[in-house]
Amino acid sequence: MEPVKENISSHKYFFLVGFSELGELRPFLFIPFSIMFVVSLFANSLLVYVIVSQRSLHSPMYILIASMSCIDLILPVFFLPHMLLSFLFDWRGISLIGCLVQMYFIHFFGTFQSTLLLWMALDRYFAICTPLYYQEQMALAKFLKFVIPLFIRNMFVVLVVVSLAGKLPFCLRNVINHCFCEHMALVELACGSTIINSLVWLISVFLVPVTDFFLVTASYIIVFNSVLRLKKSSAKALHTCVTHIVVITVNLSIVLIALLSYRIRNGLPSAVRIFFSIMYLLFPTCFNPIIYGIRTTEIRQHILKTLKI
Repeated sequence: MEPVKENISSHKYFFLVGFSELGELRPFLFIPFSIMFVVSLFANSLLVYVIVSQRSLHSPMYILIASMSCIDLILPVFFLPHMLLSFLFDWRGISLIGCLVQMYFIHFFGTFQSTLLLWMALDRYFAICTPLYYQEQMALAKFLKFVIPLFIRNMFVVLVVVSLAGKLPFCLRNVINHCFCEHMALVELACGSTIINSLVWLISVFLVPVTDFFLVTASYIIVFNSVLRLKKSSAKALHTCVTHIVVITVNLSIVLIALLSYRIRNGLPSAVRIFFSIMYLLFPTCFNPIIYGIRTTEIRQHILKTLKI
């Protein structure tokens, strides 16, 4: 019995070896990812500052944009500094507890990238389809009924996913082929059955980003039908909606590519899969504040004033 006990002892320490196939070129990855990190921090900080400092931007739509920028500011902090240090100094080790904590916060804040887009779609729905009741519907007390259930959903779903991953025995390998503790990258190291983990992960994908996408789509279908009937306000309404749709389309495309890369493994280099997995978290944090800053006239004007251009 003694050899069996030794055989099933679970690893409590892991090594993140993403992009290791690049060999001596791996440290050079610090340059593009650090540039994206700086762009993300600067663009989102500027957007939050402009919206908070300008009373004319204290409307629900701009507050939601500022909230998205806050998420985009926080999310990279949980994985990018460690990843950049690993490129420079080859710091690859992480404990199981540290890995699970990192995984929880990455996926928790990551879920709000789609949920905030849903709240923005609801804002546009109330503004265009029920303009007389817009202020009433978007009052904090009433809007919380849309915020709290989705917040609890995201928190609960991620907690279940991470808890199940933490209960797995990792007795075969402790080398994670990734740059941070991504759920499937850790789960595939388990020596026990991972059917439940894979099923729960698939359900979580349908419960959060897929459900959010369908609700956003339904909301904008109703909005565009309403715009076609109300021709007077169509230009401004369409401009605002198109900005949201551009962000949704880009974000969803990257998420789908990242998810499909885990399913299509044959012939797909691991570096490509890891790259898309990082991009679905990092690229929106750079892209969102830039597209909102450029396409939203009021925000753009205040940004130019702030930068004195």
